[in-house]
Amino acid sequence: MRLGPALALRPRLRLCQQLAAALALAGGTALGASSLTGCSEPKVSLASGAREYVASDYPVVLKRWTRTENLIALAEIDNLLTVTATFESWDFRWAYVVRYAQDYRLTIDQRRALLEQTLGDTQDAHHFYIALYGNNRRQTDLTKPNSAWIVRLIDDQGNETAPQKIELIAKPSTLEQTYFPYTTIWRHAFRITFPRTAGDGHSTIAQDAKWFGLRFAGAEGNEELRWEIDSPEGQRAAFGEGVNVRSF
Repeated sequence: MRLGPALALRPRLRLCQQLAAALALAGGTALGASSLTGCSEPKVSLASGAREYVASDYPVVLKRWTRTENLIALAEIDNLLTVTATFESWDFRWAYVVRYAQDYRLTIDQRRALLEQTLGDTQDAHHFYIALYGNNRRQTDLTKPNSAWIVRLIDDQGNETAPQKIELIAKPSTLEQTYFPYTTIWRHAFRITFPRTAGDGHSTIAQDAKWFGLRFAGAEGNEELRWEIDSPEGQRAAFGEGVNVRSF
């Protein structure tokens, strides 16, 4: 099941540090240091299980599972790459289906079937919705062999995994623009899939990982988007649970 598709969210701590450094060089050291306050992202839980979301919860859940990063060359004040990505986790997909079901006035049976199919997709792969902008648009198409950037799924245990599939969304629909509002005509939009299990059988996101993320790397530099994991115990439970939507 392919999920259909928020204004770009604030960058993570690293961008705050970059901006603080730039302000410090300009004589704004105190202001730069204070700008670091509030730049950290919320921790997430990979635990599965039933949720009690209503449609109006979707923007909050979207924000929880979305990260934005900017790779900036301070010497030229040039934004080399801006990336916003949403991890389509169990938790996110539950909130998505609740919102979608209300928008499209699905019946209870239709809603339950959609939820079961959507959650089932998380059992074999990790899915991300990504929109990015670079100073050279032609070289920011991740599906092209001459792309200036490659993307990898990483975690703090040293795992690094190449995508299983990268799909360019050539013309984002109203669905993508509504449910992922950071999608704009200035950005390339992609759906990127990573396997949950590597060829040697280990999990691509370690069950005891403290964080996982996406790394974008190229000749001009590299940038990471990270999701801090709230509870490794909750993550282990998530990998062990099956789909149960009877309460939905």
